[in-house]
Amino acid sequence: MARKAHRVDMNVRQRIAQEAARLMSDHGIKDFLMAKQKAADNFGITDKYVIPSNTEVEQALLEYQRIFQSDSQPKRLNELRNTAIKAMKILKPYEPRLVGSVQRGTAGEHSDVNLHIFTDNPESFGHFLDQHTIPYEQGEKRLRMSKDKYEYFPSYSFIAGDVPIDIVIFPIAGQRQSPLSPVDGKPMQRDKLSKVEATLLI
Repeated sequence: MARKAHRVDMNVRQRIAQEAARLMSDHGIKDFLMAKQKAADNFGITDKYVIPSNTEVEQALLEYQRIFQSDSQPKRLNELRNTAIKAMKILKPYEPRLVGSVQRGTAGEHSDVNLHIFTDNPESFGHFLDQHTIPYEQGEKRLRMSKDKYEYFPSYSFIAGDVPIDIVIFPIAGQRQSPLSPVDGKPMQRDKLSKVEATLLI
């Protein structure tokens, strides 16, 4: 009986992961928790023990894209990486690094480009964008730096073509410590320009 109940739980967990992945892909929900909660609500499920992990949802998202977006998603991902490369070239003085869904390969139609840049004088970045006549919005992002530690960092956002570019500013010493990924809780992978260029489709 316990084994059967476990199978049922795993099936429910998988269904929620698949529905959350669909919501993220088709409806542009970027927050994993929100997607999982909405998916569980859609099935009328309130048992938190069958809610999948973010990693499970990301795997379901990759599978959803492979099945239903085998042509469009790789094309869009390539477009986003091209946009990221152009932005990174402009931002070269700030040693930009690509992070997030475009870096991980799960980006789709509703995704933005996420970059980390580094300077000990974050105010200078606004002047840099002004000099390049790039309209922007300024804010801050709360990021998890360790299991029990969160920090706020300056952020800037602007639009390149039809792609939102989201930038978080770290001190130069911050290159040595990436914030933790909301997907798997591990330090975010930060890709340099050369590595992003190597991922482009021919």
